[in-house]
Amino acid sequence: MDRQPVLEGERLRLRPLRADDWDALFAVASDPELWAGHPAHDRWQEPVFREYFGNALRNAGALVVIDKGTGQIAGASQFYDYQPDEDGRGPSVEIGFTFLARSHWGGGTNREMKRLMLAHALSQVNYVRFRVGETNLRSRTAMERIGGRLTERRQQEIKAGQPSTNVYFEIDRAEFARGPLNR
Repeated sequence: MDRQPVLEGERLRLRPLRADDWDALFAVASDPELWAGHPAHDRWQEPVFREYFGNALRNAGALVVIDKGTGQIAGASQFYDYQPDEDGRGPSVEIGFTFLARSHWGGGTNREMKRLMLAHALSQVNYVRFRVGETNLRSRTAMERIGGRLTERRQQEIKAGQPSTNVYFEIDRAEFARGPLNR
């Protein structure tokens, strides 16, 4: 699967993350409010974000979100954990590690970004997975709004030095075709 596409929408352009995006992306990520409900609530701190940024570059699936109206970076997201056929349902990929500047909350940015990413992914895989912190109500609500189906799958990990539980949402081709992102 091509995890480094350039995707164009009405208001957004998504392109592969580059090392020289550090300053602009950290300027967005350094807002503690972005991470207030997130399991990695300390990601606004420079050393923590530097680790995130380095991992995103190594992952080779990270995209920056550019507001076409201003030309400014407004956030980032990633394609990762491609599975050729993990569970007999065919290929899948995960979309995650997503964050947006508060100036882009509630105005359709997440919806457009996810529509672009899902359309790209679902042209190459059967379904897309999303891992969300169980207590991250903002992200869970956003997943429901874009048509994500909560699964039974759970995962435990340590985030910001604390145990955290993740839940998984999925969207397959048929759900995407008839879902809210295509209305």
